Amino acid sequence: MVATIMPSIDLLIKTLVHDFPSVTFHEGEHFSWAPSTKTVSFCLSEPHGAERLLHEVAHAKLAHKGYERDIDLIAMERDAWQLARTTLSETYGLPIASDVVETHMDTYRDWLHARSTCPHCTATGMQIGKKTYKCVACLKTWDVNEARVCALRRYKK
Repeated sequence: MVATIMPSIDLLIKTLVHDFPSVTFHEGEHFSWAPSTKTVSFCLSEPHGAERLLHEVAHAKLAHKGYERDIDLIAMERDAWQLARTTLSETYGLPIASDVVETHMDTYRDWLHARSTCPHCTATGMQIGKKTYKCVACLKTWDVNEARVCALRRYKK
């Protein structure tokens, strides 16, 4: 496909629907990729909508599914932004600034830091289970909730 300048997110959505017939595009409350239904959700009122839309399409192209460790999610996010910033950005004529990528990556880095902070002594812990961390300083463990689009909760054991 020849790179073109996309005048609006509406046109980008129509083009992506055409180019990715196996993916469902759905307007929702936030941007996300749901691998079980092969659905990209988008929110027209959020900033950097076109860039974020390409990022979610990158998750689809990369066939991202679940993750076992929180750090794996960070890697998936990095890979999706990389694909969006290179191949998809060029294909759809939509440059993605590095500060947009870093701002969004920072939200995941902050998320990981908050999850791994011991609620007992505030040292950094390590993940020992899907939703369980252990402190390397005080040796206490705690559970965390999903908390990617809701408030983080840490539960002392």
